[in-house]
Amino acid sequence: MYRYDEFDAAFVRERTEQFRYQVERRLKGELNEDQFKPFRLMNGLYLQLHAYMLRVAVPYGTLSAPQLKMLAHIARKYDKGYGHITTRQNIQYNWPKLKDVPDILADLATVEMHAIQTSGNCIRNVTADHFAGAAADEIEDPRPVAEIVRQWSSLHPEFAFLPRKFKVAVSGAAHDRAALKFHDLAIEIVKNDEGRIGYRILVGGGMGRTPYIGYAVGDFVEKPDLLAFLEAVLRVYNENGRRDNIYKARIKVLAQSLGQTEMRERVVREFIEIKRAGTLQVPQEERARIEAYFAPPAFEALNDAPLPTEGALGQWVASNVHKHRAPGYAIATLSLKPIGGVPGDISHEQLDGVAQLMDDFGYAEIRTSHEQNLVLPHVKQSDLPAVFARLKALGLATPNAGLITDIICCPGLDYCDLANARSIPIAQKIAERFADLERQHAIGELKIKMSGCINACGHHHTGHIGILGVDKKGVEFYQLQLGGSATEDAAIGEIMGPGFGENEIVYAVERVVDLYVKLRQPGERFLDTYRRLGMEPFKNIAYQEQLHAAH
Repeated sequence: MYRYDEFDAAFVRERTEQFRYQVERRLKGELNEDQFKPFRLMNGLYLQLHAYMLRVAVPYGTLSAPQLKMLAHIARKYDKGYGHITTRQNIQYNWPKLKDVPDILADLATVEMHAIQTSGNCIRNVTADHFAGAAADEIEDPRPVAEIVRQWSSLHPEFAFLPRKFKVAVSGAAHDRAALKFHDLAIEIVKNDEGRIGYRILVGGGMGRTPYIGYAVGDFVEKPDLLAFLEAVLRVYNENGRRDNIYKARIKVLAQSLGQTEMRERVVREFIEIKRAGTLQVPQEERARIEAYFAPPAFEALNDAPLPTEGALGQWVASNVHKHRAPGYAIATLSLKPIGGVPGDISHEQLDGVAQLMDDFGYAEIRTSHEQNLVLPHVKQSDLPAVFARLKALGLATPNAGLITDIICCPGLDYCDLANARSIPIAQKIAERFADLERQHAIGELKIKMSGCINACGHHHTGHIGILGVDKKGVEFYQLQLGGSATEDAAIGEIMGPGFGENEIVYAVERVVDLYVKLRQPGERFLDTYRRLGMEPFKNIAYQEQLHAAH
């Protein structure tokens, strides 16, 4: 993984001390909240319903054991004993005291972490496929590209005040595990007919109030030209993005209003101008230097062995263990979705326990995922029983990755002042309803995603079943959407109809799922059955009890 150089370390230390002075001024009353707001947002500090919230950057979702130990220390000393993994692969703390935030940032700096550009109208944390460097279907590890983009975009003077926030994702695999088509800008590593590796650049994706699927503005960008092409995209957005309306200021709105042909032409014109100036080439030696930080571990010469299929270990392997590029190794997902738990939350004991596991087994890194789980990317198949036993003792061995109880969920109205409805209690009730493991595995792959408001932090637009919390005259309701997907077959879910009450939504979801199980053909996932049959049969069954009550 990437290590800070002298510039990085000095930069983060100086930024921390600058913010300490700004916090002192706020606490003394020399700054009011409106004056303080831009300073705190630049340092990842939000003001939510009940307290400040600090969002810590985890570039491309990669963490070391010392970093996990520090995150555990912060949860234990400065918060209420836990952190929350977000859909941007970051970790956030919901209860820090303002006076402690500079000390938290100083502690983070000792393990090469910070909270810069996790909020505000800037290029946010660059995310990547959480199986990067390990996936069997990968062309190339996307994290060196993500790191190049991170360094280029950090406090970039031209893009420090964009019309709105700007999100970037990178993937190097055939199967999209990074939700590329729902990002402002996405980089897909591809190989052309001549066997050369380059980049397909997508723009204009996004969720929220107006969800759109991104499209390509560059089909094959050569490696040395990457930053020049990205700068061209950002310039088109910065110069043409709307600043008069916060709801129409994202690049997705610009990309849709211009259309793919015009957007491509504008980007290419800017790209030609940048190239003509002879700037922003990425030298091969610099690429090689950064790639060296992401060199894979020295895999032993092993052979694949039959994986356990019986008992609790077999259930965990079936759902949480995936194929690795190296024979004899596996990728293991650590579910942060225990039945009845808060999706994405992890305690300081668990953070410390995972760090100790990494030390004991020699794992250099772990990943956070946009699905709010953790991933051990390089596990020997022979170590799986021992790793499972350790994870089980930590409460991190729930065998539900990719199943119906592996629910993505935003904090909702329990924390967020933007939310219209609570999301955590509904997610917990759904998980409890489908807690039976045999039933979960019989249902198969089914992704439920839930947001407490239209801002879509829970990615509800891309759920096979999406749930959106809405407010109707002070009462919480929940709108169902079906058929969304965040992978290479990207789709925005279709709204079913009127919302369900707090006491109705779990039953409605269950009726939809039970109908799918009844109507599916052999080998069909929920998404396949929905695409074959359409909304009508699911809508009819979802509202069945309400219709009976009305009559």
